[in-house]
Amino acid sequence: MINAPSRLSTHDLSCIRDDRLLFEGFNVDLKTGGLLQIEGHNGSGKTSLLRILCGLALPETGEIRWNGENIEQVRSEYHAELNYVGHFHGVKGDLSPLENLRVAQAFSAQPLDVDLDEVLSKIGLRGFEDVPARTLSAGQRRRVGLARLLLNKTSVWILDEPFTSLDKAGIELVEQLLHTHAEQGGIAVLTSHHPIRSEQLQRVRLDEL
Repeated sequence: MINAPSRLSTHDLSCIRDDRLLFEGFNVDLKTGGLLQIEGHNGSGKTSLLRILCGLALPETGEIRWNGENIEQVRSEYHAELNYVGHFHGVKGDLSPLENLRVAQAFSAQPLDVDLDEVLSKIGLRGFEDVPARTLSAGQRRRVGLARLLLNKTSVWILDEPFTSLDKAGIELVEQLLHTHAEQGGIAVLTSHHPIRSEQLQRVRLDEL
């Protein structure tokens, strides 16, 4: 369970890349248990928005607030509550899935006391714990990347196309992870063209702002 109520809000965010306005007037207010799906055509700024929400890039205008404070003022606190899985899975090919998770757990600000073998089993990689990750399929490597969500106690998940390369079972797994995270009081923001079934879900199309 997430310890305390959380709130992530954006206020009049805009983004310009290469002298082109990608979006403006982006306003959302996500409270405990909130899920937000960002949609839009290619080039509409979905990944740029996620990077801004993570604090990896600055918006042209506007601000992001974590529990009422600008994230620039509470950067350490905010990042300790943040779990980001980008469009690229970030899995080291020369390491095994188990070794990848050990490294991720070591760098976590709030690591959970979990059995890494059980985590890999939960995400469908039983029997692949010790093979080089480069020998795995794209979908299996994506599962390893997503397994990092289960290693630490974070309130905010920011996910860039989490369903990429996954089969039907993998898609159902991600949907269940999102549902459980929301049920436990977490917040998640993701980009995806995949329809997600959830009563807590909000949707925003960047190309309609």
